[in-house]
Amino acid sequence: MTRIVEQALTLWGMDDAEWSLVAARENHVYRVQTGGKSFALRLHRQGLHSDAALRSELQWVIELGAKGVGVPTPVPAKNGRYLHLLDGIQVDMLDWLSGRPLGSTETGIDHDDRTGIFRALGREMAKLHETSDAWTRPDGFARWSWDRTGLLGDAPLWDRFWENPTLSDEDRALFAAFRDTANSHLQQIESQLDYGLIHADLVRENVMIHGEKLWLIDFDDAGFGFRLFDLATTLLKNLCEPDYDALQEALIEGYRSERALDTKHLDLFMALRAVTYVGWISSRMDEDGSQARNTRFVETARGLLTHYLG
Repeated sequence: MTRIVEQALTLWGMDDAEWSLVAARENHVYRVQTGGKSFALRLHRQGLHSDAALRSELQWVIELGAKGVGVPTPVPAKNGRYLHLLDGIQVDMLDWLSGRPLGSTETGIDHDDRTGIFRALGREMAKLHETSDAWTRPDGFARWSWDRTGLLGDAPLWDRFWENPTLSDEDRALFAAFRDTANSHLQQIESQLDYGLIHADLVRENVMIHGEKLWLIDFDDAGFGFRLFDLATTLLKNLCEPDYDALQEALIEGYRSERALDTKHLDLFMALRAVTYVGWISSRMDEDGSQARNTRFVETARGLLTHYLG
């Protein structure tokens, strides 16, 4: 990747910058330092998103930032373009956000005022949704959809969760039954639900805290979806926290302080979000740590599906 990084830095007029790899998950992210400033250079995983989808993400994030939502600012290259293709790899750059993540899977929530920060996160999520609804999207805007087909269709966005190869016969039957019931339920209510652009990955690692400021990062999974799916994503990762009920109440309270949201069907979306991870891990079983993650994903989903199906 060194050659790609160096080519990218030339495009952005940062040939003499210092750089280092800071993340290698779906994307490779490098911290670039020059002139007393820092930037995040992203090399996108090949095949995940089209050029149109990545340009759309950057246009959307620019709009969110302009309207006061806490998001990173895309940085144009010298020629004014935000996205470049180098040897088949899509490359873009954002400003570097100071602060620290809200927490992680390993450490849990890292904040003294846990309910206060979840209330603030709810407000920021609501602002994201409200701003997105008010925005007139440019021609050619393209992002994937966490709709009923994307969640429960024959080719879901994150793979066929009911065919995860580690499922026992009992779990396989449970997941298949959930898929049928949830599909029927969602078909009946989907026209009544709040639907639009969502972040879809507001987990603790993607919420940056700096003093009183809260930033939402990593829009890789973002697209069209049910607003309850955004809430469910945040809540799912905190199910095992001892104060989960208070965190849920604070998140919803913060959200509703900015805009209305009916949470009557939240249990359905908690279960839907849980099974997406069971699908996602299915094609990554050979990666380090995947066995433990898979076990955790299946156990979490099993409990939520059992509760939902009653």
